[in-house]
Amino acid sequence: MNIHEYQAKAILKDYGCPVSKGVPIFSAGEAEAAAKTLGGPLWVVKSQIHAGGRGKGKFKEASAGEKGGVRLAKSIDEVKAFAGEMLGATLVTIQTGPAGKQVNRLYVEDGSDIDKEFYLSMLVDRATGRVAFVVSTEGGMDIETVAHETPEKIVTFSVDPATGVMPHHGRTVAKALKLTGPLAKQAGDLVSKLYAAFTEKDMAMLEINPLIITKGGELKCLDAKVSFDSNALYRHPEVMELRDVTEEDEKEIEASKYDLSYIALEGTIGCMVNGAGLAMATMDIIKLYGEEPANFLDVGGGASKEKVTAAFKIITADPAVKGILVNIFGGIMRCDIIAEGVIAAVKEVGLKVPLVVRLEGTNVELGKQILSQSGLNVIAADDLDDAAAKIVKAVRG
Repeated sequence: MNIHEYQAKAILKDYGCPVSKGVPIFSAGEAEAAAKTLGGPLWVVKSQIHAGGRGKGKFKEASAGEKGGVRLAKSIDEVKAFAGEMLGATLVTIQTGPAGKQVNRLYVEDGSDIDKEFYLSMLVDRATGRVAFVVSTEGGMDIETVAHETPEKIVTFSVDPATGVMPHHGRTVAKALKLTGPLAKQAGDLVSKLYAAFTEKDMAMLEINPLIITKGGELKCLDAKVSFDSNALYRHPEVMELRDVTEEDEKEIEASKYDLSYIALEGTIGCMVNGAGLAMATMDIIKLYGEEPANFLDVGGGASKEKVTAAFKIITADPAVKGILVNIFGGIMRCDIIAEGVIAAVKEVGLKVPLVVRLEGTNVELGKQILSQSGLNVIAADDLDDAAAKIVKAVRG
């Protein structure tokens, strides 16, 4: 689960990390009060969307101006003007895709007198099973660009969970950022606090870009991007309250109600599969045959008829879907349950696109029999290769 910058900074502040003062606003009418609360003389007005590259982004609406999604204001009148232009407008960044995202929240923040910019992030390193730090002197840039063009400027290390953060981790960060004296001490303190926030809140990723040195000689987290491990959210109701469903795909929200693993994609062939590995293979073979999957959808090993029905309805709700491929290997999941769920869903929402079903495993013959006797226009497939070929042919023809 992702959260907004102002929410991430509130969490970091609770752990003692240095952040600027700021006020979130949800309407243009709140801009003046927010600016007066902070005092000025410089304010930064930041679009709050779940995507990076906001400063370099462009608004679709001409009325929103040409200054991007992060703007420096030198007066209260400018804060008010920017808020009026940005709220409700659609911001397109490198991470949103061409559709962009509507800006429904802004963060008005104190301006900072920047001396230097750095990059610092934390993530779970699956290879080592540890929390890893990624640090670079190239703050303010996309880390992917730095990794591609100057990989030697990136320093990474992981923290042993048995010991937690030790003094040498802080020294590693200070050395990587070429910090000495009081700044090196600040870096060590910040590393300890960030690690505590990351582990105690079950974060999956924490990115500070940029981490800055002010001209007054202080480290400060000028930006913060945080995502959480969805599997651990039950332990953090206070984090769940930060969820902004307006930033999420409606189909993904509906899928979460039924504990379905669903991710919307940009293709035309809807997929319903049991098992993440089989789902990935299904998407790969659709691409091999020249089409694109419209989604990743794993109904799980023990899905009920109701769960399968919900999954099918979510797929058919996507107007981009021109065909559906159901690919089930019945182990724990029985093929007859899948067949009954598909029939129930079709009877409820109708079937306006080609449907190819490949069943294998437990009760496969019963499942095929249920489908064949249903009266539905279902195309049966013998194996995954056959299923992919048939759905692509049906979509194209």
